[in-house]
Amino acid sequence: MFRNLSLRYKIPLRTSLLIAITAIAVSGSLMYGIYHDLKYDAQQNAERVSRILTHSLKPLLLRDDVWRAYEAIASPLQSSGEKSGYVIDEILILDAQQQVYVSSHPKQHPALAAFARIYPRLSQLNSVISKHREGAPRAVEIVQSGKSYMVTPIVSDEVFLGTLVMGYSSSTFLPHFYDIAWRSVYTTLIVAAILLPLSWFWAWRMALPLTQLSSSMAKVGAGSSLPEPEEFRLYESSDEIGRMSGAFKRMLCDLKHKESLEKQVLISERLAAVGRLTAGIAHEINNPLGGMLNAINTAKRHGSMDPQMQKTISLLERGLLQIKNIIGALLVEAKLQSHPLTVQDIEDTRTLVLANAYDKSAELVWENDIVETLPLPSTMVRQVLINLLLNAIQASENYVHCHICYDCGSLIIGVKNDGKHIGQEQMDYLFEPFATGREEGYGLGLWMTYQIVSQLNGMITMQSQPGETQFSVTLPVEMHA
Repeated sequence: MFRNLSLRYKIPLRTSLLIAITAIAVSGSLMYGIYHDLKYDAQQNAERVSRILTHSLKPLLLRDDVWRAYEAIASPLQSSGEKSGYVIDEILILDAQQQVYVSSHPKQHPALAAFARIYPRLSQLNSVISKHREGAPRAVEIVQSGKSYMVTPIVSDEVFLGTLVMGYSSSTFLPHFYDIAWRSVYTTLIVAAILLPLSWFWAWRMALPLTQLSSSMAKVGAGSSLPEPEEFRLYESSDEIGRMSGAFKRMLCDLKHKESLEKQVLISERLAAVGRLTAGIAHEINNPLGGMLNAINTAKRHGSMDPQMQKTISLLERGLLQIKNIIGALLVEAKLQSHPLTVQDIEDTRTLVLANAYDKSAELVWENDIVETLPLPSTMVRQVLINLLLNAIQASENYVHCHICYDCGSLIIGVKNDGKHIGQEQMDYLFEPFATGREEGYGLGLWMTYQIVSQLNGMITMQSQPGETQFSVTLPVEMHA
């Protein structure tokens, strides 16, 4: 389950776990050190008291002054406490035979009683007392009883006089330790409470570029078409994630270009197939149509018909002529024998469409940069220009802009208007016959334009956005020079 989580959750959770482990480890090591330091301090205090008592007891033992020895060992019992880090429970002075010489608790440890009989179960302590007859004080911890004993030999002029045994609780320092431990835990919790939100924010910021890139990559294969690169808000920088985002954008642009090329190829192939089919059907219709028109013409010249028959024949003739015009539009053929394109041919086209612009109340902005004759079939170029201008005038709201120029060995025609936006669905079938977005017309103008441009080895493109639609035609000139 954790493996399938998003990085926006994985990174914060791992960071939080790391902070928790670090806090536990630091607090544990700190409390471990404090525990041993307090335990060591208690042992050092007990050793210091033992040394002082041993020094003061030497002359008393030499004089066999039992009462003064008792007073000497009773004083530490009254001054010890939790504030000093240790609490002395009992103090005994043993003679050289390990018998009680004097004790802080005479009833429990009567004089001349063998120490081994008083504490028969403390074999470890008895062993240390019997063997430790010189040197520094030695601590003995009895885990079962929870007490520790400081065993100090009393030696005067290399003569062993006895042993001082001081018992104190091993857990005397624990209240102080618990107080320090709780304060350490509280401090750790406060620091963790500050660090955890900061770590979540930092981890979220660090994971954000990756999640943005992941969601962007998911969008690429989610729909039927590739999204635009501008739709993505990716992290941009010179680090690894920024370079990855830049590479993804470049890949998306390449894919968009490839998709556009594939779409253009599909549209060209479809239009070519439709053109071949349409031309074949038009030829098949054109042959019997010509025969019917000839028959009507012969009947009108040589036949005697009453007025009703003449009216019927006229209706048939008009209908057949309309069909002939449609068929003629579908059978576009380049008439290369027409004269080259002159400046006057282009200006005549403007004159022809001015009346339509006036009827539509649209302003025609005209820019003609052609100043010399071009080796292009004037009839076909004029037909292309007229079709584009008429379509633009019909679709316009206020103005139509036409720019004609010669650049890089090609004639370039640009016609744009401020009419209704053309959607992508309509663009895919825009140059097919009978594809029209208006109630009037047959939808053959752009079809004829496309066929003429294709025959002249040119290219026609269309761009549409709200408030502006533009058709661009590029016709190479060198091929017809």
